[in-house]
Amino acid sequence: MNQVSTLSIDLAKNVFQLLAVDKHGKPCFSRRVNRQKLKETIQNIPPCRVVMVACGCAHYWGRMCIKAGHKAHLVRAQHVFPIVRGNKNDKNDCLAIYEASQRPYIRFVPVKSESQQAVLLLHRMRERLMKARTACLNQTRSFLLEFGIETPKSYRAFYNHIQTLLDQQLQPVILLLIHETCAELRAFERQLRQLDSLFRGANQRSPAAEIMQSLPGVGPIIASAFSASIDKGQAFNNAKEFGVWLGLTPRQYASADKSVLSHITKRGDRYLRKQLIHGARTVVTHAHKKDDDLNRWVTALRERVGVNKTIVATAHRLARLMWILLQKNEPYQPQYTQSGATQCI
Repeated sequence: MNQVSTLSIDLAKNVFQLLAVDKHGKPCFSRRVNRQKLKETIQNIPPCRVVMVACGCAHYWGRMCIKAGHKAHLVRAQHVFPIVRGNKNDKNDCLAIYEASQRPYIRFVPVKSESQQAVLLLHRMRERLMKARTACLNQTRSFLLEFGIETPKSYRAFYNHIQTLLDQQLQPVILLLIHETCAELRAFERQLRQLDSLFRGANQRSPAAEIMQSLPGVGPIIASAFSASIDKGQAFNNAKEFGVWLGLTPRQYASADKSVLSHITKRGDRYLRKQLIHGARTVVTHAHKKDDDLNRWVTALRERVGVNKTIVATAHRLARLMWILLQKNEPYQPQYTQSGATQCI
């Protein structure tokens, strides 16, 4: 036990595989334990480096390791799977986790606090409600079309339209469908308003979220999602790394003298990227109404490459601005210079 330098853990629900390695890379022990034995091992083993895959419950075990005096490192699964040798089993997975953690330039996933995970849980709840609401709209729209009743596409117009149908002479089944749909939509709205108020309350307690909300296109939902995911961006060395992590940079294929840039990589957190794209779409839509450097740059880029590419480029620039402001610990201030429209951070 005293010689253990690194403890590799292959996480699961009830059974966990452990591999302890000394500073020379030689195995000290390899065993399979249950949840209670894992807790006892973490508490009794001398302080060392604990490595795990960033999967379900990884942040919980990471917090427990830190509380016990260890250094917890979470490795992305995409860095572990290519190293697995032989058959797929827990022992080989545990060895692959250790080998992946030893690689140079590996980027570990920061262990999230309970408050951060609580905010992200609210975002998952909101995403589930939005999907359920969309499914309700689509199903009701398709049912009404079977009877020749057309409905508007937008949510608000759809809701107002089906309420007017309640006063018409329709079949009882259709009226029941519309009544139940209106009740479901009102329930969704009530739950979404409750979640949005929780987001605003969490942002008031987070200095990082308040800084992010000063950016154009970044509201309470985007600010709370990013502050809960990256905190103050301390896991990234510069703004470029943050943009790459979000998957907002072009995919590159290079060989010899040939280098081709294609679509964005779409790596990283899909939810964060989607929310930032929505915020950037708002900035692009209203850019022609303002005269600061950022909006003049957006307007000029839109005329040159079109709307969709401008939205992605704006999202990338907002991400880099977000990281810079978090490092400087100051809110966003619009800049007004003659050369600002042609410059990009």
